[in-house]
Amino acid sequence: MGKYFDMLMEDVRAREGLHACMNCGVCTGVCPAAEFYNYDPRQIVSIVQTRDDDAIEALLKSDTIWYCGECMSCRPRCPRGNTPGYVIQALRTLSQKLGFFVESEKGRQQLALKRIIGENILRTGYCLVPRLIKPELHPEQGTVWQWIYDHDKEVYGQFSPVYMRHGAGALRRIDEDSLAEIRRIFDVSGGSEMFETIEKHSDRKAREMGYEEGADQQYLMDVFCNNSNEHY
Repeated sequence: MGKYFDMLMEDVRAREGLHACMNCGVCTGVCPAAEFYNYDPRQIVSIVQTRDDDAIEALLKSDTIWYCGECMSCRPRCPRGNTPGYVIQALRTLSQKLGFFVESEKGRQQLALKRIIGENILRTGYCLVPRLIKPELHPEQGTVWQWIYDHDKEVYGQFSPVYMRHGAGALRRIDEDSLAEIRRIFDVSGGSEMFETIEKHSDRKAREMGYEEGADQQYLMDVFCNNSNEHY
């Protein structure tokens, strides 16, 4: 009893975010995610406070902890000084470490975030660059995006003379020494180890789901694009 709670308390965000919740529900009342998803930060904090291993494990394996947008609207409004958003962050990290994230649809999308954004940071120094927001993968960008994508140098060149080139300014190509430093930061901070953990558990789950090649490109695209529409 309390195993998972103790593991959560090793995370400074959980210690900072959970003091003495009285279940007033203010966090849920101001939460943007709660308006659109089957999501209740008050209930999540309440479950964590029980220290019940079965209940917390179910939470770690659920879609629920992935609905939070981390806007931290909850932080300044809690009368007890709690920050449910921090608790959610700690739950997400623990879910990743234990491999529980692959048991939910939204959790499995961590692989897409790791490969599309995480690896892009290591490769380019940016979370995203225009050339990687491919129109066929992002229909939400609208029809205009295809034109911008096809004329990116012309468009962004109006704002930055070093677009995708070495030099000083926005959207510049990051030099190799800086990229090497970013990679060292990931190594020292545990980011690289977390990436390996996400890959390992994603590959295991992919094979369980019948993907013979494991977490290959097909699995990635299915995780990235498929939505059961059961989250609202």
